[in-house]
Parts: sequence; C-alpha cells; structure tokens
Amino acid sequence: MLRRTTPALAAAAALALALSACGGDDEGDGGTAAPAPEEDVSFEAGTTMAELNEAGSITVGTKFDQPLFGLANLEGEPEGFDVEIAKLIASKLGIGEDGIEWVESVSANREPFLQQGRVDMVVATYTINDERDQVIDFAGPYYVAGQDILVPEGNPEGVQGPEDLAGLNVCSVSGSTPASNIQENYPEAELTLFDAYTDCRDALQNGQVDAVTTDNVILSGYVSQAEDEFDLVDAPFTEEPYGIGIPQGDTAFCEFINETLQEAYDDGTWAEIFESTVGEVIEETPEPPTLNDCGGGAATPAETPAS
Repeated sequence: MLRRTTPALAAAAALALALSACGGDDEGDGGTAAPAPEEDVSFEAGTTMAELNEAGSITVGTKFDQPLFGLANLEGEPEGFDVEIAKLIASKLGIGEDGIEWVESVSANREPFLQQGRVDMVVATYTINDERDQVIDFAGPYYVAGQDILVPEGNPEGVQGPEDLAGLNVCSVSGSTPASNIQENYPEAELTLFDAYTDCRDALQNGQVDAVTTDNVILSGYVSQAEDEFDLVDAPFTEEPYGIGIPQGDTAFCEFINETLQEAYDDGTWAEIFESTVGEVIEETPEPPTLNDCGGGAATPAETPAS
C-alpha cells in the first residue's frame, strides 16, 4: 500500500533525495552501504559469471530519472532500489562497486542494449511481459508494482481510474508497458509520449498534460518531491513484476541471479535494501515476490517473507 506522505515524511524524503543529489554517504540517502565483493568465488569456465568475474567489471543498464529506484546524483551515479539490487548481484560475482559501469537505459532502449551487448544486464523498473520475453530473458521478479495515475494537486479533472482518462491528455514514455496498456485498453485517452518520465512530470507541472501514468512506485517518488503540486490517484489497475533483463538464452546467468535474490529474500538483505530506498514512501515492506523459473516453467517460491 502506498503511503500518503505526511509533511514530516515528505520532508524526510525530500532531504534524502537532496542528500542523494549531493552524492552523500550511502547509509540513509536512498541506498545502503555497498556490499563487499565476494572473495574466492569461482564459476564454471565459459559462463557469463566466469567471464564477468575474470574481468572484474560489469555493465548495468538502469534509469537515471526515477526517484527511489534509479536517480542520478550530481556525479551522474544512479541511486535507489534497482541500483542496490544490481550492486548485490555484482558483489556475488566478486565485483565491487568500482567495477560497475552504469549505462542510462530508458524504456525504449533496454531490449536493444541487451541484444547489442552494450550492457550485461538491465535493472530498471523493467516489467516482465511476453513481448519482451521473445527477445531477451528475465531473472526475478524482485518487486511487483502496479500502474497508477499522477494528477495535479487537488485532482481537478476528478480522475479516479483509467476509465476517466478519456479525452484527457495523458503522458507516458515510449516503449513502456503503461503506454501500451493505455493505447490498447483506453484508446480514448490522448496519449503523449516522451523518452523519460521526468519529461512527463515537467509537462504535468507546466499544465501541458492532464495526467501522467506509469507504475505507482515511480509516481510516488515524484509526489514525495513535490507534494503540494501532485496527487497520486492511488488506485493501481495492473500488476507489474520487475525483472532483471539479461541476454536471451543465458539460463545459467538467470539461475545465478535468482539464487542471489532468493538468498537475499531469506537472509533479510532484500528487505533492508527496500526499506532504505523505496521504503521512504511505501508504508510497509512487502513480501518478496515468487521467483520465476528460468526455464519459463514452475516458479520457485520465496521462503521467507520480508519483515
């Protein structure tokens, strides 16, 4: 359940984001202390894990414009839940934070970047769906969000759900699942597409559009930054399981990532990462989602709920 931020919480969130923008210490500024890289790890020769471990580096695609998940600070380094999940996976490969190259990946270029080998994996509020699964593979999911709607403060158009978007100018981003959902299921909405959600946020701020739609946790980050300007409708109408995108056919890498996530679910690391990032505006730490099988079959259940 999304938290309707109180003034005190909004101030705390704004402070956290401000500290993040200033490149402050890891603890309490939208991230956690970067995990130390695993020592003396070894992987089967020829696997992606072995190649990355030997190189001592990994290239990660993420977003730079999404508070709480992937927001670039003044040094251009992203911070947030996605970023911390990527650091965790890198550490299990024996790669420290200084071995991670971050590549900004907007919604429209995530699959191409993986297919072209420009990134080793993508952790970027990346909804698992059948269309994407035709050209890449997903590990996870590691979080489940829901599509929602951001409106000007006071909700002047009285939007209560997607059916109320008919005739309104609604903003989302190219290549995103929320945009496709509006196009396919709510065609009477007048959809405006940008490359980044910050452009949609700015358009809403300037009165160029009537609403913005994407996942609730992304929108809640914008509310926390400007609570006197925006309201969240807070009526999610989809389920968006976030997965970690990897090149198609790399089952061993997928299984390695899933094992890393399961371990983080079981030992509480996942919950700690959540609470230090998304937990700034989400009322309760959810249970981690059930991991999909890397072969596309039966799922592996999450054994221990987050606390």
